[in-house]
Amino acid sequence: MKPLKRPLRRAVLVVHVSASAGWLGLTLGLLALATAAITTDSGTMTEAAARSMKVFTDWLVLPLAVLTLLSGLTLALGTAWGLMRHRWVVTKFCITLVTLTASVFALRPGVDHAVQTVASGAPLPSATDLVMGPIVSFSAYLFMTVISVLKPWGPTRRGRRLRAEATSRKALDERSPGQTV
Repeated sequence: MKPLKRPLRRAVLVVHVSASAGWLGLTLGLLALATAAITTDSGTMTEAAARSMKVFTDWLVLPLAVLTLLSGLTLALGTAWGLMRHRWVVTKFCITLVTLTASVFALRPGVDHAVQTVASGAPLPSATDLVMGPIVSFSAYLFMTVISVLKPWGPTRRGRRLRAEATSRKALDERSPGQTV
């Protein structure tokens, strides 16, 4: 992929940071709703919290997750950071894939099951199940935010090789006689 021009790179970066922050905030909202659902004695409040979680997971989680993934891939492939050049980028990419998959196959079905259960008048099947998804997700997103800011661990083996090749090409170009007019 060709490097992104500065205005496009900035626009994609704004989209990525906004989607990521939205995903993080949404998960904090899910955690608050799950906590409200498991700590109240009111069946009406439990059902309202579970239904609100369903709206969030059905309408917001997946679009934000996909937007975060796509904008992150665009930035990784269209900038010098690269997708496989730095360990922190690889880590963020893997965690994003895992959390997106968990949202589809664990979080949404778990919330759907909780809504069906409380709508039928039964108590929540497992308070721990309802709250653990948002806790794990929030922790993962917070961790990704930290490594995005700190950029730890240095380059991957591929990143070191590419950097060495670029340095040797630059040294070779500097030693080559320049063209004269």
